[in-house]
Amino acid sequence: MCGINGIAFSSRSGRQVDERVLCAMRDEITHRGPDDRGIYIKANIGLGHRRLSIVDVAHGHQPMFNSDKTKILVFNGEVYNHGDYRDELKSKGYRYQTTSDTETILYLYEEYGFECVDKLRGMFAFAIWDERENQLFIARDRVGIKPLYYVHDEQGNLFFASEIKSLIAAKAVKPEINYDALPDQLANHGTSYNETLYKDVKRLMPGHFLVWKDGEISITKYWNLEYEPKHIEVSDRKFVEQWKEEFRKSVEMRLMADVPLGMFLSGGIDSSAIAAMMSEMVSEPIKTFSVGFKEREANEFKYARMVSENFGTEHHEITITPEQFFAKLPKLIWHEDEPLGFVASVPLYFVSELAQKHVKVVLTGEGSDEMMAGYARYYKALKLLEYGKKYESLTPSFVRNAVRSGVATLPNKLNKKLSRTFLSLDSDVESLYFDNFAIFNKARQDQLLSDETKAKIADRNPYKYINHWFEKDNAQELLDKLLYVDTKTYMHELLMKQDQMSMAASLESRVPFLDHELVEFTAKMPLNLKLRGKDTKWILREAMKGILPKEILSREKMGFPVPIGSWLRNEFRYLIEEFVLSERALSRGIFNSDFVKELANRHFSGENHDLRLLFLLNFEIWQRQILEGEEVEIK
Repeated sequence: MCGINGIAFSSRSGRQVDERVLCAMRDEITHRGPDDRGIYIKANIGLGHRRLSIVDVAHGHQPMFNSDKTKILVFNGEVYNHGDYRDELKSKGYRYQTTSDTETILYLYEEYGFECVDKLRGMFAFAIWDERENQLFIARDRVGIKPLYYVHDEQGNLFFASEIKSLIAAKAVKPEINYDALPDQLANHGTSYNETLYKDVKRLMPGHFLVWKDGEISITKYWNLEYEPKHIEVSDRKFVEQWKEEFRKSVEMRLMADVPLGMFLSGGIDSSAIAAMMSEMVSEPIKTFSVGFKEREANEFKYARMVSENFGTEHHEITITPEQFFAKLPKLIWHEDEPLGFVASVPLYFVSELAQKHVKVVLTGEGSDEMMAGYARYYKALKLLEYGKKYESLTPSFVRNAVRSGVATLPNKLNKKLSRTFLSLDSDVESLYFDNFAIFNKARQDQLLSDETKAKIADRNPYKYINHWFEKDNAQELLDKLLYVDTKTYMHELLMKQDQMSMAASLESRVPFLDHELVEFTAKMPLNLKLRGKDTKWILREAMKGILPKEILSREKMGFPVPIGSWLRNEFRYLIEEFVLSERALSRGIFNSDFVKELANRHFSGENHDLRLLFLLNFEIWQRQILEGEEVEIK
């Protein structure tokens, strides 16, 4: 795991790379690679690298050159199958100087050109300057485990980096709000395509590569997740055996390291399954790490300890106080470069910091839910859509309108439940799924955004890009379509959270559920192996029967529970008053002051608007800290 950055100036700009600027970009992300650093500069091209040494610690310095120094590589990530190609490449005359995966990528590019990405199994973002072709080749892994951001300006100059802060450090872009991305961000925890919340900053999409040649760029999709055709039907037991073997291989590959390795253990089925597989493959006790809060409903220590005891792990825990949680917010917003998309970013940072004292690599359970329908919202949405279609076909519109009006007059608790069903909403996917589970849905955004802000936004539909993914024709079944959308949007943001929070602590995290061969196998399984009635992740639960304790197999998903609502209603209410309701925050004119005040008062009175207020709190800190360059402290 590392941090990469680079600059490519076009001939028409007439500019040459300044070493001080390139180093400033590189060193802004020192946390991604505190072990080593390097640069390459030749006239209008510059590459930078920060290294967290994991494989071939003594060697593997970057930027790395091929034998005649015409191809130069900077790389972030791990390629787990790099050893599979060494003999082939040696037989073709390539002379290895290291045992690192970095060198194999370089030679695969020499041998196969752009098609080298098809051979890589792992997580990666890398750039290769090809001096002979006078072009820069940048690629990102299939599902987007490793980040890559870039700015391509009017003169054709390209700046790229693992984190947006490097682009700002290079003055490639002035940090300004991208208003067109705001509806997406407000609804969906983050942006859903190549846009970011920064004007003119884009991200290279997962499964794509970018080629820059003297100012011109082209972007190519080299991989997409396909759900059809389905696997030939065999018995459930046979599917379970096949899936379990693929999962076992994925975990085993991710044990590749020349440094200490452990895992995050929440006590949920995902991390527990990883622990079960790892325990069969290592001789020493696995180092496991858990995080929680003192509130009983906000920690899973009981279950994590149960799994630890079952597999004899060396277990470590950290309990976070609300004071610690809020004190870290400004720092973590800086690390994520944007307002935190998930409240779980904060505990994730603390457990990463804990783990880094003992290991340099951890395995973690991200991706399982989006692959195997692990969220309750999937079966809820499917049922709502099924019943809603019947309701609309059997009930005249005037009756439906009367019912909708009647729901609005019901007592608060009942109204809250029924207002999210087909009795109040249109029976389509956008209403009953996308809008229903948004942070700020369409109606609330219409109230939240000021008229001035609305005028700056070209398209205020927060589901513009989500609908783009939903309409792709590579999935025929509704559940698969929902899973596909979430892999492209929600899961991508989770992966960015995982990357940024672990790298903030200089810790590499690996995600065995997202090995692309396992992902491809899982996508094409019959639907009832993913979701069977209300049983989410059915095949994983079956695969772990007799291996994990029954209490773990039958647990409902908790995620990272954080009691943020009660904190903001009580002892930390002052943060809402300072960063959300203050004259400074409201006078920006981005949001409708009356609605913001009403939202806060409703929360203070007992309604739950925790994630909405947390976003507004984060958004204000982000503006003060990043856009205005102020040092923000919370005490």
